[in-house]
Amino acid sequence: YKAQLLQCLQMVSQTEHSVVFLTAFFANKVEHESRHCNGKGLQRQGFSSFDRVYTANQNCGHAYPTFLAVLWCAGLLCSQAPAAFAGLMYLFVRQKYFVGYLGERTQSTPGYLFGKRIILFLFLMSVAGILNYYLVFFFGSDFEIHIKTITGAISPLLLIP
Repeated sequence: YKAQLLQCLQMVSQTEHSVVFLTAFFANKVEHESRHCNGKGLQRQGFSSFDRVYTANQNCGHAYPTFLAVLWCAGLLCSQAPAAFAGLMYLFVRQKYFVGYLGERTQSTPGYLFGKRIILFLFLMSVAGILNYYLVFFFGSDFEIHIKTITGAISPLLLIP
């Protein structure tokens, strides 16, 4: 059991490290646009490319605590491979949202909706893991293998836009 827990922590933590790199990219983009627009650092004036980048960065930053919570719960309580896959897909989707936010308003919508679907998938994985724990605790019925099979089969469906 200890080896399985360590493997789970390793896979999920790799995705978390990718979050750190993506956050650093967004922050770097905000700083670059700020200096490019007015040359004085982080001062926002008018509606410019800096405003769009800054707002997209703030939106992504506000979503990460929820993402990390459901990612860790899904990985620890349910199945680490589908959770890690969904986590990587979420990072890709947030990148698509961020880049889309820099263009027209409608370009960010697909990334936003896709991200919501991935968060829902991770949340449902977490709920399934919690329900399985209580089924084992109260009734002695363990559905872990079935849950892992279902989440493993459903996770590739996240690729469908």
